[in-house]
Amino acid sequence: MTSVSIGQPLLILILLLILIFFVQFGFGLRLRLRLRLGTRNRHPKSRWQTRPRLSTLSIVLIALTKQLAGGKALTDEQVCGAVEELTGEGETAEVKADFLAALARKGETTEEITAFARALQARAIAPPLDAETRSRTIIDVCGTGGDRLNTFNVSTTVALVMASAGVSVAKHGNRAVTSQAGSADVLEALGIKIDLTPERAAASLRDHHFAFFFAPNYHPAFRQIAPARRLCGERGQRTIFNFLGPLLNPARPAAQLVGVPRRELCAPIAAVLQSLGVRRGMVVCGSVVDGGKKRYLDEFSTLGTNHVAEFSQGMARLRSIPPGRFPIQPATLADLAGGDPQANAEMVRCLLHGKDRGPKRDVVLLNSGAALFIAGKSRSTAAGWKMAAELIDSGKTGSKLKELIAASEGA
Repeated sequence: MTSVSIGQPLLILILLLILIFFVQFGFGLRLRLRLRLGTRNRHPKSRWQTRPRLSTLSIVLIALTKQLAGGKALTDEQVCGAVEELTGEGETAEVKADFLAALARKGETTEEITAFARALQARAIAPPLDAETRSRTIIDVCGTGGDRLNTFNVSTTVALVMASAGVSVAKHGNRAVTSQAGSADVLEALGIKIDLTPERAAASLRDHHFAFFFAPNYHPAFRQIAPARRLCGERGQRTIFNFLGPLLNPARPAAQLVGVPRRELCAPIAAVLQSLGVRRGMVVCGSVVDGGKKRYLDEFSTLGTNHVAEFSQGMARLRSIPPGRFPIQPATLADLAGGDPQANAEMVRCLLHGKDRGPKRDVVLLNSGAALFIAGKSRSTAAGWKMAAELIDSGKTGSKLKELIAASEGA
């Protein structure tokens, strides 16, 4: 009879157990952890790697992209995980761009937009506003951009009118993307400092009722999204970020006037603002007839009917506001055209000093009237129109501009 050694099979068994442990808890566990939404790949790439390798994290975004292509909305948890990967360094611009394009093609739901806004707000740098400043009604007036009608900087002019009325304006903006001059460009051309630290911006809002919150300084994570957005732009594909800007003001204003370039966006963006804690607001899309074709402005228009989603605590409604309710002089889209930052800055100066009394003044008065109403300074948009005209004609808006320029020189 042949004798069998107990040690040999025992050794083989031990080796098999070690191999199973390595596969299951070494590679397998790492893969599962990486597949979880919101988990980063913290292992550096090998210096011997000669070509890009599809990361396990990409599998998550690819899976979500396929889900969106099938018409299925994202859950809040999936949005949070997607935002973490979009703002991280582990994914390629192509994978991020494909995800954003699939989301846009499906059509963003109100819940998805809200979840994206909340996740991105959580990554923003908050300015240190004191209790007295926070107790005021802080407002932001801005458009999403994207109407491609090349008008001058209406919302920036309105913001300065509002500040001259004693309303605290937290203006959140950036340099131009779809126009020749963004809010940052024209304010800089006027001589107002745009890159204040969060502490100095908070002090400006407290002392001068105006502060500009330059978006790149408050949303550093956006640097990781920029290549994917550029890629989408090259493909002619809009993304959710086209209209997230006004939703991400780091000062968290209690009131907002937001312009959008498509009327169907009014109601959902208003619902998102309410979900984010804005107490009173209007989302507006203004119509324009240009060369026989109807087009839309991302602000109140003096050239056609305005479609408005308005809300306050306990109230929400959709309505249309025709320009005939106001003393508007005849005008065309060309009368509202803007130019480069220097040209637009000169337009703003002329308007605030009361030198320009043409169609540009009318559109500023209409939008200022709505903003003053939202801020609780007037009983109606029509009353706000009259108040804005008085602020300009009395010299208060011109004085406010000089005050802000002087403050910037000392900053």
